Amino acid sequence: MTQSGSFAVDELVREIARALVDEPTAVDVQSVDRDENTVLKLRVAPQDVGKVIGKQGRTARSVRTILGAVSMKLHHRYTLDILEEDE
Repeated sequence: MTQSGSFAVDELVREIARALVDEPTAVDVQSVDRDENTVLKLRVAPQDVGKVIGKQGRTARSVRTILGAVSMKLHHRYTLDILEEDE
């Protein structure tokens, strides 16, 4: 249950991330369904990780707040993981 009608939550996160980074083509969001929730795994270019996290994590917290509102509306919990590249 990752979508309600034509509303794709992973696409929402992808578009927000693309607006924040210098390399929008490197943005990738994978949706992983678990029992009670869906984990959205966000991967960006290594130099853009700081941009999606923001100062003191404010940007990431804001995106998670949006996901919380979406979760309430769709009656399904979404969480965001920001993945850093493995060296």
